[in-house]
Amino acid sequence: MIVVKAGGALLEENTLEKIVADVAEYSRREKVVFVHGGGAEVTETCRRMGIEPKFVVSASGMRSRVTDWETMQVYLMTMGRLNKLVVSKFLRMNINAVGLTGIDGALASANRKEKILVKREDGRRILMDGGFTGKIDRINVDLLKLLLDNGILPVLAPIALGKEFEPLNVDSDAFAAKVASALGSSLLYLTNVEGLLVDGKLVESLTMAEASVLLPTIGHGMMRKVQSAVEALQEGAASVRISSGLVDKPVSSALEKKLGTLIFK
Repeated sequence: MIVVKAGGALLEENTLEKIVADVAEYSRREKVVFVHGGGAEVTETCRRMGIEPKFVVSASGMRSRVTDWETMQVYLMTMGRLNKLVVSKFLRMNINAVGLTGIDGALASANRKEKILVKREDGRRILMDGGFTGKIDRINVDLLKLLLDNGILPVLAPIALGKEFEPLNVDSDAFAAKVASALGSSLLYLTNVEGLLVDGKLVESLTMAEASVLLPTIGHGMMRKVQSAVEALQEGAASVRISSGLVDKPVSSALEKKLGTLIFK
């Protein structure tokens, strides 16, 4: 079993077609859960609607979106559209796919971040309202297994259910990591670079301990993936690989040709 996560930068029409086709082929011999991002499209939609997106950097160095109620509505709308777009492409490949957010069937329950500690440009740290962002604390494994055991491929959008039944924006990399660890499966992050690069060179493999040491030196986008990979391995995922989604047959190439970066226990 494997969880495949495709970042929002890979949801362009031609790239998405290649990824879906390869995931569809792979799913005929192994159970697959597909998680997609879409943050860039949320940002673009916000701007079109006259809402200026805001981002902050946490004290730990993670970049995240400030999600107030208005932005959450755009997030719901955009992720829902992307989710159904991906599902329709799987159906065209004769793969029985079902699109879900973490709200559906309480698939992903999360704690709302009441306050977050952020770094200002002047280096000072301040507490600010966490808005409608959350940290997943439970995955409904029974629901996922029900779908997988009946030959259905789950396509998941990174929205979680809060304790007051409110929608919460959760990071898509962290969402995929939680799903993989809950299922005890492998995890493949498909991104727009070939893997983890250090000083311009690909790191082909490293332990989660080595990855943790590298975290402060990694750029924002890759930092989230590596941090989520470490957490996934700590919580029960079998292995994590970060690889390019821009190559031909990105899933089978990553797994069979050992492309990208492998992070292991």
